[in-house]
Amino acid sequence: MANTTHIGFIGLGQMGAPMAERLLAEDVTLHVHDPRPEAMAPFVARGAIACASPRAVADAAAVIFACLPNGKVSQAVASGAEGIIGGGAVRLYAEMSTIGKSTVAGIAATLAERGIAMVDAPISGGPAGARNGTLAMLAAGAPAAVEALRPWLLRIGRQVFVLGEQPGQAQVMKLVNNLIFAANMVSALEGLSLGAKAGLDADTMLEMLNAGTGRSMVSEHIMPEVLSRRFAFGATIAVVDKDVSLGLAEAAALDVPMWGLEQAARVWRFAASQGAGADDISELARVMERWAGAEIRSGD
Repeated sequence: MANTTHIGFIGLGQMGAPMAERLLAEDVTLHVHDPRPEAMAPFVARGAIACASPRAVADAAAVIFACLPNGKVSQAVASGAEGIIGGGAVRLYAEMSTIGKSTVAGIAATLAERGIAMVDAPISGGPAGARNGTLAMLAAGAPAAVEALRPWLLRIGRQVFVLGEQPGQAQVMKLVNNLIFAANMVSALEGLSLGAKAGLDADTMLEMLNAGTGRSMVSEHIMPEVLSRRFAFGATIAVVDKDVSLGLAEAAALDVPMWGLEQAARVWRFAASQGAGADDISELARVMERWAGAEIRSGD
């Protein structure tokens, strides 16, 4: 289509798919790649073009987004044998994965050698935020690249936070956010386990938290999943375990003590090591409940 912008999206998982959906529009020709054909099929049905490799996406699209599970995959997608680095059309690459400062900086340097600008562009807000277009969009990179990407970021999310001109700076902010979230989750579950063991009504406890100083994203959006026993927030324990490990590694590299956050990280590591990595993050409650000998359950 002559009057459309060709955009690529690589990685159509829990976060990637709903973000890519927000780019489906009359003024966009969307080129997608995922190793699972079934993940691409719904996009093809809506007019997107399925590509056999990241390089094929980069041969068609000038702007490419990637949302991938870990640093190893991100490196392969960016600069592997079939990576976007070999594409003839790509000029701007947005790495939306949470993979740490050094990995992102390395990818950016490699792509720069081929004249491809990269924006470090992780996101925050969970699967619901991705579906609803309310994500917080982080960005770090050359000002011109960030500004070129901004209109597309605002189609995906609600607000863009520019963290600096060096790829990797947005990764640090994302890790700060996720460390705080992970610690909040552990604290909330421990506290509510105490209340449940003491015989307090879980619904009343949660209502009071959300009216008082204990209120947080965890109490407002994740604890209802625990009380209802739905356990369906949409992110996995393994993802949080990965992110807190990356955050602690960044802190160690900068010689910043993390005494409290290290304790919270141990809880996530324990849950993942016990076979719960693929479970929803709200199921971390089961660990606390077993330790406390009481369930955090709604009375309804």
